[in-house]
Amino acid sequence: MNIPQTSFPRVVIIGGGFAGLAAAKGLEKQELQVVLIDKHNYHTFQPLLYQVATGGLEPDSIAFPLRKRFNDVDNFYFRLAEVLKINANKNSIETSIGDLEFDKLIIATGSTTNFFGNTNIQKYAMEMKSIPQSLNIRSLILENFEEALLTSNLEERNALMNFIIVGGGPTGVELAGALAEMKKGILPKDYPDLDIRLMKINLIQSSGEILKGMSNKASKKAEDFLIDLGVDVWKNLRVLDYNGTTVTTNGEDHFKSATVIWAAGVKGQTINGLETECIIERAARIKVDEFNQIEQYENVYAIGDVACMSSKKTPKGHPMMAQPAIQQGKLLAKNILAKINQKKMKPFEYNDKGSMATIGRNKAVVDLPKWKFQGIFAWFVWMFVHLFSLIGFRNKAIVFLNWVYNYIRFDRETRLIIRPYKKNKKIRLKNKM
Repeated sequence: MNIPQTSFPRVVIIGGGFAGLAAAKGLEKQELQVVLIDKHNYHTFQPLLYQVATGGLEPDSIAFPLRKRFNDVDNFYFRLAEVLKINANKNSIETSIGDLEFDKLIIATGSTTNFFGNTNIQKYAMEMKSIPQSLNIRSLILENFEEALLTSNLEERNALMNFIIVGGGPTGVELAGALAEMKKGILPKDYPDLDIRLMKINLIQSSGEILKGMSNKASKKAEDFLIDLGVDVWKNLRVLDYNGTTVTTNGEDHFKSATVIWAAGVKGQTINGLETECIIERAARIKVDEFNQIEQYENVYAIGDVACMSSKKTPKGHPMMAQPAIQQGKLLAKNILAKINQKKMKPFEYNDKGSMATIGRNKAVVDLPKWKFQGIFAWFVWMFVHLFSLIGFRNKAIVFLNWVYNYIRFDRETRLIIRPYKKNKKIRLKNKM
């Protein structure tokens, strides 16, 4: 891997997401050698992936080069690679570009989509956890309308224009709202010879409320916003199967659809090599103590979505969101420095700063520790927080200008099929619906 030998302790960080980046920033300019490994050379601002998927933002406006963030930091090294195995007892890792020894290892691999063992849904549904996946969704949405123009089969056309979003969390709610706005103000102008009124947007939630985890008021208001936008909200309905053409549920309602977007759950993205008792099987998260240390290993830590720090307050661990990941990354950096200097480490305590979701133009819900509000003011708060959280002045400027332009013109300029997406094309044509 061409990492030079040094007298400084070597800290290896696997993953350049919110947690890994926060840890790396906390360790920079210290008497350490920091090695960051990721299979992408950029950090993704995941909360805005849905805007890439619906043509509201360019993909490079929510990504930032990892090397650029640390290009003036001594003793910092980035390697573009995939970690294949952790040999914790030997203090080493195996990667796609070679092996590397460490003094401290931080696992910050984040999460991946959880299909709960349903192989059909995993095969035929769309995921939205990365920029390439968001671009796939964008291409598929637009390709569906191009195909709908060409078919004379009404049932097939309806299926091409019927969108199923599974999961009523922030991702599903925000995506449904964005699609509804496309239906209202953009697609009728792009496809004047297609009856866009046939387009259906279905949001399916297995429990009795959307935005579970937020306040009841936020949940109810978000549902009202979605219904006003024309989204069909299905509650207490669970998707059991999807074969590429038909969505099967646990109720009497089944859906013919060419596009199912799965936003119903995530699980930790673990790496081979850790002992089985370290992993919580269903959630695929690594058990850690209050210092984010994996109890079975002295020099291995896990932070962010992949880590499960259970307690009486949080028996299932902290929420798999950006804020816990960032806070764990920052504190772990301080604790590693403290441990190296033989000082006392500080246990992690999550500072819940609140949660929020946007449902479209002038519509959002915000739950802060002391205040809860909805509507246009919440929408401005949501925009400010997300804009401020982006990395890099260029990204902030581009996103801000895009939002201003989209708001004034009621448009989304990046509805482009840059690379056609062919998944399930043969299945749809074969079945003819």
